[in-house]
Amino acid sequence: MADNKPPPKPPLRSVTPPGGGATLEAARRVCSPLPGATVAVAEKLKRLGLNCQADLVLHLPLRFEDETRITSIAAAVSGEAAQFDVTVLSCEIAYRPRRQLVCRVEDASGLLMLRFMNFYPSQQKVLQPGARLRIFGEVRGGFWGTEMIHPRFHVLHGDEALPSTLTPVYPTTAGLGQATLRRLIERALQEVDLDETLPAAIVERLQLADFAASVRSLHTMPADAAPHSVRERIAFDELLAQQISLRQAYAARRARGAPRLPGDGTLTGSLLAALPFRLTGAQERVWQEIARDLAEPHPMQRLLQGDVGSGKTVLAALAMLQAVEAGYQAALMAPTEILAEQHYRKLAGWLTPLGLDVAWLSGSQKKRDKLAVLTKVGAGETALMVGTHALIEEGVEFARLGLAIVDEQHRFGVRQRLALKQKGLHSHQLAMSATPIPRTLAMSYYADLDVSVLDELPPGRTPVVTKLVGAARRDEIIARVRLACRQGQQAYWVCPLIEESEALQLKTAEETYAHLTAELTELRIGLVHGRLKSDAKAAVMASFVRNEIQLLVATTVIEVGVDVPNASLMVIEHAERFGLAQLHQLRGRVGRGAAESACILLYEQPLSETARARLKIIYENSDGFEIARQDLHLRGPGEFIGSRQSGLPLLRFADLEDVAQVEMARAVAEEMLAQWPEHAERHLARWLGGRSELLRA
Repeated sequence: MADNKPPPKPPLRSVTPPGGGATLEAARRVCSPLPGATVAVAEKLKRLGLNCQADLVLHLPLRFEDETRITSIAAAVSGEAAQFDVTVLSCEIAYRPRRQLVCRVEDASGLLMLRFMNFYPSQQKVLQPGARLRIFGEVRGGFWGTEMIHPRFHVLHGDEALPSTLTPVYPTTAGLGQATLRRLIERALQEVDLDETLPAAIVERLQLADFAASVRSLHTMPADAAPHSVRERIAFDELLAQQISLRQAYAARRARGAPRLPGDGTLTGSLLAALPFRLTGAQERVWQEIARDLAEPHPMQRLLQGDVGSGKTVLAALAMLQAVEAGYQAALMAPTEILAEQHYRKLAGWLTPLGLDVAWLSGSQKKRDKLAVLTKVGAGETALMVGTHALIEEGVEFARLGLAIVDEQHRFGVRQRLALKQKGLHSHQLAMSATPIPRTLAMSYYADLDVSVLDELPPGRTPVVTKLVGAARRDEIIARVRLACRQGQQAYWVCPLIEESEALQLKTAEETYAHLTAELTELRIGLVHGRLKSDAKAAVMASFVRNEIQLLVATTVIEVGVDVPNASLMVIEHAERFGLAQLHQLRGRVGRGAAESACILLYEQPLSETARARLKIIYENSDGFEIARQDLHLRGPGEFIGSRQSGLPLLRFADLEDVAQVEMARAVAEEMLAQWPEHAERHLARWLGGRSELLRA
């Protein structure tokens, strides 16, 4: 390999929309500037992702307020918003106990008190006795009688007609008032082209509501409207734009050239023969999918997802060997040093006997050691490399990188994943995730990837029993740990913080370590957390692997990548503070051997409704895909994937639990790109607007 001339390195380019220049040009045409907005207002609009009039048109209300009718004060319901026509009786500055403006107003049915904690002299001047007002706000009972705090109001001059539609309330940001937003959106609705972007045949076949009418009605809602059908149209159009953009990205990648890595089966065959286990049916199927992709002349872009312990690492090893068989290098990047080192040790154990050198690279390495590794990799003398973010630093050069593997891909930003891939010339990429992705997310946010699923666990994995235990029973749990360790097993005790925090009074790793060391004097106890130096962290983990440490007190640095078959007990302190994905990953650290395993979730009372729901889900479910589905329902897609990690605009209107709608949008996207590409470009331009820079490269 050292004699091969290295290919030129492509520069790390900025992320561009997958549709290319045509989509950008169409987006520029649709995305006209913001007439009527000052520079200051335009900056505030940008915070909301509103860069042009087309964006304003699709900035739909959070809710509506009913200003179409007048309520009498006597008929007002406490806790509900209502509108009143009143006359001011008195207005004065009072101290109750803080300074405030207090006004008594009336209508024919009764009296109402208005209170303003923050006010201007101009408001006090307007609110003079005898002034007629139209006020809107929430009525409630107060110490001085029925009152409204900071109502919205204006002075009435003669008879004033009531509006015929509900008043929209838009998502906004500090310093940007509703009146300004309404004015700009009303102007945009008059000036922006709202013509249909979908072919008439599709609109008719799917019986979709008219787009222009749907958008207008969602901004100006009649008081008696039923908005469900028009909201469905907007949600479908948004999903369709996402699907078109991702299918374009998929097609654009397949059009690029990439090194073919067919392999000859010598190294992969040797590894399979040497392994102490046979691949499961799911592993065999996924390996064939990956092997076929690597042999193609266009870049593989495959997501391999599988539950905790489903055997993804051996598939990564086989893929790396196929790249070496074809004369290329392969690199695997992991988000934490513990996980990366675990991969390195496992791969070195499998591949060194085959005559291959596996290099290790991390940020904590000594400069001399790092330089020695980089020299051999740059010269092509070392074909395989495993590491952390250090793999994408400047100065890391590969002779012929053919395959880039990213583990726990959701923990990296889109540009980090791209940076590793671009260390080679259109190299193949395999992303792996032990956080299962619900089906609708896989069909939407990952529609530009080929997805492989390991839906079968290797034989011999013992089910993990999950128990919910109140923190008051901590002594019982300590006794259980003592018994397990006396019987030759090992245990984890996981804490959410390293040291004391005033903001969150949680049991910390250091405090717990001190307490357990005092209580369990006969056990060998270790402590590991993210602030330990790499050498110290590695030493503790190595001792735990060798069973020199019986109980490991840790933070979530052990969430992924730790494989100790003898560990059969997991205790998670303050389990109510962890997310579902974290709890499931931590639980997956046990149950890797033959012994019966348990995960004990210690929680503090009182529990919030969300925390109670999370603990119920993890207690009742062991299937990672079902846990992920319910997690998506609890948190929504924005928190589940994170816009930074995905590189994609988040869906604002679509319901990702509606599988049928996601599937329909995917099918229509394929149809439009094949039969009506001009319509697809116009539709994409409308929905991308000023957000095209967020698309995945």
